[in-house]
Amino acid sequence: MGVPQTTAETRWRCTLCGNLTRFDVTRTTKAVEYVHLDLAGESKVEERDVVSETIESVRCRWCNAVDQIELVDRPGASA
Repeated sequence: MGVPQTTAETRWRCTLCGNLTRFDVTRTTKAVEYVHLDLAGESKVEERDVVSETIESVRCRWCNAVDQIELVDRPGASA
């Protein structure tokens, strides 16, 4: 079972403790970045295009539960 993705109408909620706001998310991202190096060699990412992204796991910061996440409606979301 994968981790559910949030949408404009939904958000995460820990099923064990009810946390709605604090999570550690482990994700794999494939991206193309435009990197600008200054003359001293310091780099800065000026553009980033995410090609693909997968959420591997979500851990609740309050109770430490792993992958005990459900989607709930956001306040004020139109049904």
